[in-house]
Amino acid sequence: MNSLQIALCIFIFIEFLNICILYFKPISKKGNGVGIFNDYHELVNDSKYKDFVNYLVNWVAGTKLIFILIGIVVVVFGNYNTQLFSVVALIISILSFYWKLYPTIKKLDSDGAINPKGYHKTLNLMILTIILGFLTVLLANIN
Repeated sequence: MNSLQIALCIFIFIEFLNICILYFKPISKKGNGVGIFNDYHELVNDSKYKDFVNYLVNWVAGTKLIFILIGIVVVVFGNYNTQLFSVVALIISILSFYWKLYPTIKKLDSDGAINPKGYHKTLNLMILTIILGFLTVLLANIN
């Protein structure tokens, strides 16, 4: 197994854990659990919004499932170039977090809509760690 495959497998494992949280314990404050959002607790208990909120949470989990299954195919059946460019694609797609999601979670955090306070900083560190890990593997594999 080469370093690209190892990096992809680590990402797949992390995302698998996130999917499990979203499908089976979305109220969790770990991983991608939506329990950090104060409004989630109100909305999921409101009969008017409950189905919509659950739909969105499950949609995110389903989207993540698509990515990890494609990742598994790339790890198992992809050649070196496919694995290399998959890492590039993941870096770019993960960077998109900073376009819309990070400004929103930072604002929600500053507005007191997230518990624990300062979570946007933790999330930023997690996302940067993943990006830097992929960049390290990518740079080590560029000839």
